[in-house]
Amino acid sequence: MRGLRFLAVVLALAAVAGAEWASWEGDATSTAFDAAAGLVLIAGGAAVAAKGARAWRVGLLLSLAGGTWFLGNLAGWALLAHRGPLTHALLAYPRGRVPRLLVPLVAAAYVDGLVEPLGRSDAVTAVLAGAVLASAAARWTRARGPERRGVAVALAAAAGVAAVLAAGSTLGLAGEAPGVAFQRAYALTVATAAVLLAGGLVLGRWTEAVLTGLVVDLGRRPELPLQQRLADTLGDPSLVVGYRLPDGRLVDEAGRAVVERAGASTTTVEGAGILVHDSGAAGDDALVESVAAAARMALANAALEAEVHSQIAELERSRRRLVEAADEQRRELERELRRGTQARLEHVAGLVAGVDAELAREVEATLAELRELARGLHPTVLAEGGLDAALRELARRSPVPVSVRGTAGRLPAPVEAAAYFVCSEALANVAKHARASAAVIDVACASGRLEIRVADDGVGGAKPAGGSGLRGLSDRVEALGGSLRVVSVPAGGTTVWLSIPGA
Repeated sequence: MRGLRFLAVVLALAAVAGAEWASWEGDATSTAFDAAAGLVLIAGGAAVAAKGARAWRVGLLLSLAGGTWFLGNLAGWALLAHRGPLTHALLAYPRGRVPRLLVPLVAAAYVDGLVEPLGRSDAVTAVLAGAVLASAAARWTRARGPERRGVAVALAAAAGVAAVLAAGSTLGLAGEAPGVAFQRAYALTVATAAVLLAGGLVLGRWTEAVLTGLVVDLGRRPELPLQQRLADTLGDPSLVVGYRLPDGRLVDEAGRAVVERAGASTTTVEGAGILVHDSGAAGDDALVESVAAAARMALANAALEAEVHSQIAELERSRRRLVEAADEQRRELERELRRGTQARLEHVAGLVAGVDAELAREVEATLAELRELARGLHPTVLAEGGLDAALRELARRSPVPVSVRGTAGRLPAPVEAAAYFVCSEALANVAKHARASAAVIDVACASGRLEIRVADDGVGGAKPAGGSGLRGLSDRVEALGGSLRVVSVPAGGTTVWLSIPGA
């Protein structure tokens, strides 16, 4: 249907051109220049449309500019009406869509062409020509990679048209009326611009430039994520690459699930995955298909990397679930001991307190051991008061003087438990091996991370790899996405650094 509508427009414009040609009277050379410009515009637009769906809007605009070019010779009010579609084509090339910031300029060009007093104003014409040239240059400057080659065609065409219009406006402002030479030069420049714009699309130079640039880019910048390279190539920053895993799932380069978003187009890359892109930004289905074909091998390689990332992410989630499940089991066991066995022993202690002193002492000793066991499983103060209260309790019970500086606030239970047991093990090592006179626990929460430093002034020289306590806790910390580091300098004390996300 789009092709039929376009054909109807072209035939109507050709009819206008034929009527104008039949009624023309005047200098034969000027007539030839004038007719050539209009016919080249119409023919170039028709050729672009006949090439296929690619940038059909540019073809329509070129043919519309040609039709209004001839219409201007039949109706005085339409003499400059071609400026609107011509400017539109220059600023929409090669994708057929005008950047949002330039829409007001395109609208001004249509108004200038249809409102005769504005169009005949040399000052307004000079400003409009300068704005079009500056906008085309700005688009070329912002364009990246192969897209710059396509925009360069529009820049060259805009520079030619703007130069001729600026020259005519300068003559007008100087009090000299532009003559026949100017009219011929303008017609020749417009025809040349049409040839440049249509030729670049009909000959496939735009697509070839994009594909050539992509192939070179894939080999030259392997460190750049494939998704970013394809987004740059198609001019669509919202593009998402979905890699198909053996189980059929679609994931991105980080291993996250990819979902097709509303209003977006999806292009399937055979044997590798999909491209989810903004159809308005790409503006060229054939180009997207060609880019997908050119990047198929890179997509296949990246799909393998995405599968590895997905497996790593799943492994990390699994490790975290194991840690959380173990913590929950420890908390449940601590609650059962405290509410069950400990409560019954406390009741027995009360019964024998005045009957048998030795038995009472045995019961109290057993109770103390049971409380210590429950505290080692999961201290009550940690669950009820949080990490800050639990660290103060650790410092109070330590045989070595310990100061706690900073606060953490309430954090997720797995984070609090990991931090508590690291500090507990570190202080136990200080008491057993460091021969320290004091220790300090520094606590800070910044940028979504819990940072803890446990330092002593002992003899140092500890070998973290030699003990199983902190090494085992390191696995717990890493399962939560954190890190644990021990620095021990002979005669310089030992420092334990803990960093966990989730604060």
